[in-house]
Amino acid sequence: MPARILLVRHGQTEWSRSGRHTGRTDIPLTEEGRRTALLLGERLAGGPWQGLPDAEVRTSPLRRASETAALAGFGARAKEWDALLEWDYGDYEGLTPAQLQERQPGFHIWRDGVPGGEPLAGLAARTDEVVDWARSADRDVLVFAHGHVLRTLGARWLGQDPAFAASLRLDPASLSVLGWAYGAPAIERWNDTGHLG
Repeated sequence: MPARILLVRHGQTEWSRSGRHTGRTDIPLTEEGRRTALLLGERLAGGPWQGLPDAEVRTSPLRRASETAALAGFGARAKEWDALLEWDYGDYEGLTPAQLQERQPGFHIWRDGVPGGEPLAGLAARTDEVVDWARSADRDVLVFAHGHVLRTLGARWLGQDPAFAASLRLDPASLSVLGWAYGAPAIERWNDTGHLG
């Protein structure tokens, strides 16, 4: 069977709790974020995952992702990879969607982009690199990263335009699995938070 890619969005931070765009600002998990990372680890340690003993593990170097990986039990196996960094929101770093609507009524990040930040095409190119790596693996891979980069990765896995990611919601500490159906890329599981009770 071809390799799958398991995606984990990091646990809650103060900024994710309040809806602030958190790109390259390196902030830690909240207590709730740490609690849910531990619950995720318990889930991956049990069936059907059994700790994913053969999986190759990568993480964004930002601490909210690497801390989630460590608390879930994968810190010693995880290699940091800049391709998994969150979208650089430039001038919109730290702003909420409501604040962006005040500045620019009708604003839609997947259509309008981010001034002073990373073009959507640049984000897509980074996620294409991750997709190529995952598809070339001879075993499952597990990545710990951020909401918008993982949503874009999901879109690119499916061969969709990066803006398709607008339709792929991801909650903190969620688990998603990208795999195959009838020989074509498919979503096996998306935004699964069953382990959070």
